[in-house]
Amino acid sequence: MYLGSPRMVEMVVKEKTTLEEMGGARMHCTVSGCGHYLAASEHDALAAVRAYLSYLPGNWQQSAPAGPATEPMPADLRAMIPVSERQAYDMRRYVRGLVDSESLFEIHALWARELVVGFARLAGEVIGVVANNPMFKGGVLFVDSADKATRFIQLCDAFNVPLLFLADVPGFMVGTAVERQGIIRHGAKMISAVAEATVPKICVIIRKAYGAGLYAMAGPGFEPDATLALPTAKIAVMGAEAAVNAVYFNKLAGIADPAARDLQTSRLRAEYESDIDVLRLAGELVVDDVVEPEDLRAELTRRFAAARGKDRFFSRRRHGVTPV
Repeated sequence: MYLGSPRMVEMVVKEKTTLEEMGGARMHCTVSGCGHYLAASEHDALAAVRAYLSYLPGNWQQSAPAGPATEPMPADLRAMIPVSERQAYDMRRYVRGLVDSESLFEIHALWARELVVGFARLAGEVIGVVANNPMFKGGVLFVDSADKATRFIQLCDAFNVPLLFLADVPGFMVGTAVERQGIIRHGAKMISAVAEATVPKICVIIRKAYGAGLYAMAGPGFEPDATLALPTAKIAVMGAEAAVNAVYFNKLAGIADPAARDLQTSRLRAEYESDIDVLRLAGELVVDDVVEPEDLRAELTRRFAAARGKDRFFSRRRHGVTPV
């Protein structure tokens, strides 16, 4: 799949390339994002089409088709999350331990892997999953992952599929490279899609939700039907280490004694951590509930059932204007 053949490319831009390098299936499924699923064979491709369509209603006026409820794959959801927020884990394993067995159908699995999107079933009901994956790039949101999320959220909203957001996100990527790629534009599209989606939305803070990443993952400010937090959750502008460095850098640099500087740094980090304690945030109604990992599936099932049939009126306008 390409706009010009290798011979045309060589003639126009003096670049030597091949069909596979320029427009092969693997390239489009891993680099450009044009391909959603890399099929090994025609049989595999047809099976993927059947699976994909099994999660969607016949038209936009119907509800997503329910199926038989099954138990999730055996998994210790508590042990799966490392204590250190710097330590990676595979969010796909976590999702599979939460939803019905063998029900996760991941879309764009090979592209922008720092974000997992796909259909699944929860107690037989179809949901769309949007989850940060710390296993790749620390789960930070980039230009491609923002685009990946935007399209999937809009797809789910168009076909009445409730959305589950699993947040473990340090925020959007920063730096000259992503600014030149338009991270602000692409991030705004994702946040706009979250804001405009009228299907039931539940946000679960797994470990951390920092900065604008909280908004992108349907955090409390975007009025999801529920914001749940695990005991490991942290909601803040940034982590304690980065926050103390940003706010108190000059003050700490002025302490000549290294031991005294370390002591003051530790004290400031502890104060910051107490301010963002998840139980304190729950007490201030920033989150709706703090849920133990082993109770999360049952809690999600109840809350999605309660949100079913919600008023989905959005606006009398034909549609919103997507950020440029």
